[in-house]
Amino acid sequence: MRTQRRNEALETLTCQPNISILITDINMPGMDGHELAERATRIRPALKVLQLSGRERRRDGFPMLRKPFSEEDLARVMQQATGVC
Repeated sequence: MRTQRRNEALETLTCQPNISILITDINMPGMDGHELAERATRIRPALKVLQLSGRERRRDGFPMLRKPFSEEDLARVMQQATGVC
């Protein structure tokens, strides 16, 4: 079911050109957040990606926000990483 949702996310990115940011958890069963981000940016190279994790290390050059985080933390990292917020 969760892998199906990630596949739906990739399909949505293909069909919805107005989506400019992907926020994903890194630690997920099946397709993890690293793979999802990699596939998503192959579909949409200009897509901004923000990864979330409570324990995983950052990799792939995508910005990451450690959980738990506040709304202010999210806004700050979004602004720094994507220029949006």
